[in-house]
Amino acid sequence: MLTSKEFWTKKTLIGLGLGQFLSLLITSTGFSSSELSKKGIDAPTSQSFLNYVLLAIVYGSIMLYRKQPLKSKWYYYLLLGLVDVEANFLVVKAYQYTSITSVMLLDCWSIPSVMLLTWIFLKTKYRYRKITGVVVCIAGLVTVVFSDVHAGDRAGGSNPRKGDVLVIAGATLYAVSNVSEEFFVKTADRIELMSMLGLFGAIISAIQVSILERDNLKSIHWSAGAALPFVGFSVAMFLFYSLVPILLKTNGSTMLNLSLLTSDMWAVIIRIFAYHEKVDWMYFLAFAAVSVGLIIYSGGDKEENHHAGVADEEAGSGSCNYGTMEGSLKTGETSNSFLERVGEKDNKLVQHDPYRTPIAAS
Repeated sequence: MLTSKEFWTKKTLIGLGLGQFLSLLITSTGFSSSELSKKGIDAPTSQSFLNYVLLAIVYGSIMLYRKQPLKSKWYYYLLLGLVDVEANFLVVKAYQYTSITSVMLLDCWSIPSVMLLTWIFLKTKYRYRKITGVVVCIAGLVTVVFSDVHAGDRAGGSNPRKGDVLVIAGATLYAVSNVSEEFFVKTADRIELMSMLGLFGAIISAIQVSILERDNLKSIHWSAGAALPFVGFSVAMFLFYSLVPILLKTNGSTMLNLSLLTSDMWAVIIRIFAYHEKVDWMYFLAFAAVSVGLIIYSGGDKEENHHAGVADEEAGSGSCNYGTMEGSLKTGETSNSFLERVGEKDNKLVQHDPYRTPIAAS
């Protein structure tokens, strides 16, 4: 049985806190997009373009200063950029065709997608406690969906089926992007990942804007009311992208996606206090369920270390040794005490264990 001191480890607290900050950033991007939509601005790719440019400038400058060769092939980053750009595009586009209730199911779909991909490619092994945490979180989101139905919020859309397909496609691409970023941040470098993602994301976005959104941009009557949500969206996305790799390395893709479930709940809180809107009581029950699920999932890390000397760790929240570069992705050892005992014998394992030290921004 774990004590409260053993449960509330530094890694757990950082994961929970950082995850909720990222969730708030996502909530702010949602409100920015909503403001743009109210003004009749429909340019999803253009919204993301400035974010990619910022990533390329900031982290690209650091890359140039360091003058180090790439640790991963450039065309892998090109593919990641393509997946990431299209994931953002599909999800934002879905709001035009289906209800917000349907789009909220995106979070639920991305979680099993991430778990499946990490299980296949990163050889992730999830213990029962982590699975329990995931189930509780998803139950919380299902409660939100029922709340919307209960409140009569399922207004549909111009083409619900098309919107739902876009949501599922976007969620799948988000899962691919998250798992790929987790792999790169553990085997390559966070600065390299952000700079390359920014570079190729900006190029792909620029091409897509010139083809799909050129007329939309020309029709926009630019003013402070239109520019501020655009800039706010980009700044929030830049911070989100910059901090995501830290959570991916310390806690994994599944923890990231579980944390983002609360973005809908934060939106409800903002609606209550900022817009004085009434919401269904089931939202609060859902928020509590997701919070409990996150705590259960995070606490699973310490439990595994406490009970399993060298048992298989959850690679989505754990480590992959450098055999991954050869295509044989395997989970690393679990116990920090065990790593200390074998540290001199296996320096390479210790070097790439994400539990040993938090990621540095270089």
